[in-house]
Parts: sequence; structure tokens; C-alpha cells
Amino acid sequence: MTSLKKFLSKKNYIAIPLVLTATNHFEITATINGIKGRFILDTGASNTCIGLDKIEFFKLNSKDSKIKAAGAGATEMLTKLSTKNRIELGAWHTKKQKIVLFDLVHVNQALTSHNALPVDGIIGADVLKKGKAIIDYKKARLYIKQ
Repeated sequence: MTSLKKFLSKKNYIAIPLVLTATNHFEITATINGIKGRFILDTGASNTCIGLDKIEFFKLNSKDSKIKAAGAGATEMLTKLSTKNRIELGAWHTKKQKIVLFDLVHVNQALTSHNALPVDGIIGADVLKKGKAIIDYKKARLYIKQ
């Protein structure tokens, strides 16, 4: 029987390790505009997001947005939008990626209250869809197509 890893590597997928946090979220290392950060992998988040406090850190351009963010117990949060960003997950990358910027304080408070480390943002379904992502929950791996 062929392993999932072997099968997917023949289909040009690369494996990226995920870390299961104390809050039962998968955490992934992503590089945004050349700078590494810690992110939650969230299939339920429609957009990839980064905290407003990380705009300069990740060299993000930003403009006010009409999008209101909701999630993790908070609703109607004001956002900014950053366009033309390069995102790298392992050897995979995409350019011209749109990122929603909003206050992630409530997300990080929830994580740290459960002894998990704070994150810089969320890798959402937009990036996962672009990369034709497959998640192996048992082996804690993200497979993404080259």
C-alpha cells in the first residue's frame, strides 16, 4: 500500500509539517514578504489574516477596508486590506496575495489562556484553495501542490 506522502509527491505535492497546539489548532510557519511568522491554519477562515500590530513587521501595504471581520467571539471588527503580498509555505509560494488585517488581540488572549503561544495571523481557505491543499490530520501535515 502506497503512503499518502508518496502518492501526493508523485502528484507534485509538498509536505509541510503542522504543530497541534494546546487549543487543538494546527499551527504552521509561513513566510510573508520574506519574514517568517507563526500562523494558525484555519479552513473556516475565508481570508488569510494578519494582526494590525504586524503591518510593519511583515512589510505590508495597507488601506482601510469595508470588510468587517468576525470570528473567535468577536464581530464587526474594522479591518484594513493589504494586497500584492508573497506568501511561502515551505517550498510553495504565491504572489499578489490579498491579506486582511485586523486586531488579533482576542485570538491571542484565547490562545495564551490555554497555554498556547500567540500567533501573527491565520492562513485561511483562500491560500489553501489556491494551493489545492490536503490536510493529513493523523500525521499533522499539510500537503500543497507545487
